[in-house]
Amino acid sequence: MEGLKFVAVFVLLALASSLASAFDPSPLQDFCVAINETDGVFVNGKFCKDPKLVTEKDFFYSGLNIPQNTSNPVGSTVTPVNVAQIPGLNTLGISLARIDYAPYGGLNPPHTHPRGTEILVVLEGTLYVGFVTSNPENRLFTKVLNTGDVFVFPIGLIHFQFNVGKTNAVAFSGLSSQNPGVITIANAVFGSEPPINPDVLAKAFQLDKNVVSYLQKQFWWDNN
Repeated sequence: MEGLKFVAVFVLLALASSLASAFDPSPLQDFCVAINETDGVFVNGKFCKDPKLVTEKDFFYSGLNIPQNTSNPVGSTVTPVNVAQIPGLNTLGISLARIDYAPYGGLNPPHTHPRGTEILVVLEGTLYVGFVTSNPENRLFTKVLNTGDVFVFPIGLIHFQFNVGKTNAVAFSGLSSQNPGVITIANAVFGSEPPINPDVLAKAFQLDKNVVSYLQKQFWWDNN
């Protein structure tokens, strides 16, 4: 019996360890500024710059005050600030984004962040936001946000923001990963390369195969 308890505890510890390492790990040094070269210490997908060569520029980004062009098919533009823009974010487990929305109808389409929870604050305008829980409930949580309001989108869940105001809208979001990733649902399903077999999508969405083929021929805009 004691042997079984030991095995059970060992399995639980192993599972906990694997789950903990599924997201950004806690750093074991002050910083690990990312570099593209391969002659450094490899940490979490990036190599570390020699600490003696690190400067303040490695932790700096400028330009989030600049409004972005939203005259595109979805009416929004996301300006990410993750480890690709600030090398010093490597191993720190956070990132940021600015989102600009065109007047009424500007949409950040349904998408997920596979590696990060998102917290969003509205700086200007009025947004209708929401997320959907996982199967089998598929419960929709929505809220209309005004300037100064904050909303959280749990990690991995499909969510969206839609400008319901008559003016431009701006929001900032913080994410719990140096590189949270983004999967825009329509783009992934109907715009994959190579395309998903139309028979699969026709059955999955209960659509006529011709409708699926039509959707796969459309241009799916990437607003990131």
